[in-house]
Amino acid sequence: MKSLLVATPDRTAVVGLRDFLNRRYRLEEAGTAQACLEQLARRRYDLALVDIGFIADMLTPEEPADYAAALNSFRRGGSGRLPLIILTPPQRIRETVSAVKAGADNYLTYPLDPHEVELVISSLAALRKIENELQYLRESFWKVEARDMVRTRSPLMSQVYEKLEMVAPTRATVLLAGETGTGKSLMARLIHMHSSRAQGPFVSVHCGAMPDTLVESELFGHEKGAFTGAERRKLGKFQIADTGTIFLDEVGTISPSAQIKLLQVLQEGTFSRVGGEQDISVDVRVVAASNVDLEKRIAEGGFRSDLFYRLNVFAIELPPLRQRREDIPLLVATLLERLNRNYDKNIKGVEDLAMEALTSYSWPGNIRELENLLERAYILERGRLLNPSSFPADLMAMHHPGDPDEPGESQSLAQVRRRAVEEVERRYLVRLLGQKKGRVDQAAAQAGVTTRQLHNLMTKYGLTARNFK
Repeated sequence: MKSLLVATPDRTAVVGLRDFLNRRYRLEEAGTAQACLEQLARRRYDLALVDIGFIADMLTPEEPADYAAALNSFRRGGSGRLPLIILTPPQRIRETVSAVKAGADNYLTYPLDPHEVELVISSLAALRKIENELQYLRESFWKVEARDMVRTRSPLMSQVYEKLEMVAPTRATVLLAGETGTGKSLMARLIHMHSSRAQGPFVSVHCGAMPDTLVESELFGHEKGAFTGAERRKLGKFQIADTGTIFLDEVGTISPSAQIKLLQVLQEGTFSRVGGEQDISVDVRVVAASNVDLEKRIAEGGFRSDLFYRLNVFAIELPPLRQRREDIPLLVATLLERLNRNYDKNIKGVEDLAMEALTSYSWPGNIRELENLLERAYILERGRLLNPSSFPADLMAMHHPGDPDEPGESQSLAQVRRRAVEEVERRYLVRLLGQKKGRVDQAAAQAGVTTRQLHNLMTKYGLTARNFK
């Protein structure tokens, strides 16, 4: 039997609902906002009907129209996303509509009509079921071994994963762009894992690491005697990747002659080995990556425009780590789990001052640099938490590291000021939560704000209490 919490000062409404819904629902009541919050903290409910007055009680003078935060005060005590229906007198419809726009699921007006209440509850349950099914399908898209990789709090990375989700099941050629170390190789593997070619081979080729004289041989193979030292026939990476995916990293570095052959593979699905005359057909999906501007390379005469258009069917731009700082605690947690599996240690996390330095640093080497620094600190660490002494002294000494994205003339003074305020605010929260060992109530008291306001700020800056315990 589903449980409902009816939070309203109107006892007549509660009695009427209890008489009508008693056989289908377990109904409990709360006569004040505080009683409602206490009951939500103690017990799990499937649905809450809350008076608009109780919602308004959660608004603050500093944020008199922040209905989203007010609704979160009630949802925080529930399990998952607690569905909320607002109960309102007709004269308060305007603010009730604001609450619905901020995230409430529906509203009902006094005097309550039991039949209307049941209809709204049933409609909400049906919608909830559909949403749960869609969420299950979305989550099941990511294979178990990939789920830790795609955790993010960054809107920019969420957009990347949405694009990846759309393109992975198709046959389209994908071009990944982004700085060195942003995870292009990982994205290519995810595309392969979630495509119809997942059972086929995944072949990764670092084009920039091969001498120009060997690129064609590596990609397309060669016949015996094709050149000095070719003592036997060699299969190329494209032939090895047949029925699967080939990942061409740093594709902008390949030689002009290799570009011609690559264009032929993309257009016709055929190529010939170096020194060979026979055309070889392959069924290979190409995922390419570049850390340089290929259009600039075209202008300089170093890259073919027709090849670029063949590669650039579906482009995905990966943001640098400095533009997704909110993901650093998640990345650190994932990397620590991997290190704990590989080494005979059990390090639980990162001390607050070290985490502050990690989230403040500009990371020119992106995720790869983070991985290397974290592994070094892990090896040096003797305790249960990575402390500042385990990291390079220059990194810890950077109070406010230089950022390649320094404000320029394209930004307004208001934007620069807001950015500076947010940076100071975030650093203050990191220090404060570290001092209080993740105790949000104590940190809020020290900061002179409510726990709700502090939770909102923590969400804004991607901070979680467990990282400071």
